[in-house]
Amino acid sequence: MNKITQLFNIKYPLIQAGMIWNSGWRLASAVSNAGGLGIIGAGSMYPDVLREHILKCQAATDKPFGINVPMLYPNIDEIIAIIIELGVKIVFTSAGNPKTHTANLKSHGIVVVHVVSSVKFALKAQDAGVDAVVAEGFEAGGHNGRDETTTFTLIPMVKEVLDIPLIAAGGIATGRGMLAAMILGADAVQVGSRFVASEESSAHRAFKDLVVNAKEGDTLLTLKELAPVRLLKNKFFDDVMELYTTNPSKEDLIKLLGRARAKKGMFEGDLVEGELEIGQIAGLIHDIKPAAEIVKEIIAEFEALNGKKVL
Repeated sequence: MNKITQLFNIKYPLIQAGMIWNSGWRLASAVSNAGGLGIIGAGSMYPDVLREHILKCQAATDKPFGINVPMLYPNIDEIIAIIIELGVKIVFTSAGNPKTHTANLKSHGIVVVHVVSSVKFALKAQDAGVDAVVAEGFEAGGHNGRDETTTFTLIPMVKEVLDIPLIAAGGIATGRGMLAAMILGADAVQVGSRFVASEESSAHRAFKDLVVNAKEGDTLLTLKELAPVRLLKNKFFDDVMELYTTNPSKEDLIKLLGRARAKKGMFEGDLVEGELEIGQIAGLIHDIKPAAEIVKEIIAEFEALNGKKVL
């Protein structure tokens, strides 16, 4: 049995990324019901909203699902308490020190996975006692690593030094990509952008349509002084680029970014002033369909190319 399917007790080594403003209970339960691991993205949820999503997800599936918790979240202790109270068994942590909450979560029987963007941080996560690592290349959408290491460079480098299971992320949206990542040493893949363009994604339809129509070169990594983020090019992106021509201070960038710009773009559908986070692989995404069909397509292509069943 595959290390990751065994760790999570799932059918396929396919994980849906916990993306802010995209990954609510509908998407997470749909992916889990289809045999993957669905994840609720807690980063865009107040504690009471997360509680609601967990309860609805538990009602919608009897399969395992997880929560993605960015550790820079201001209500992190309350979020962790809710996860423990409601009996969630899988947590993906990101954007912070994995030592902070891993021991506490594991003491409650929770499987802990940490998202990293480098070999150095993969080793730190392993030392912190996590059960698995997601190594994410800079092709990925949203917040990203500073080193600009690509997924297919990062995966074999991390595999070379890691003893625990490894999940590949960044630029994977097909069975072909899944097979390539696993040949390079990954035990599973995490898919984000492809599930943005799913019927169950909580993203605004206008954002989904923009993703489907995106072409190669339509995204870029920017705002490294704050936290590197990959965005679709729009007016807000152009404003950022124009500001950079003035040699801006960090404070200037923070002022331009303002508050809730990701919500404005991805959740409310403001394609002009919103922050539109998506991966480079958007150029290979051409339709919006149910999450279960996406899982089925990825696995079918993987098995056809691999010449054998996943299990």
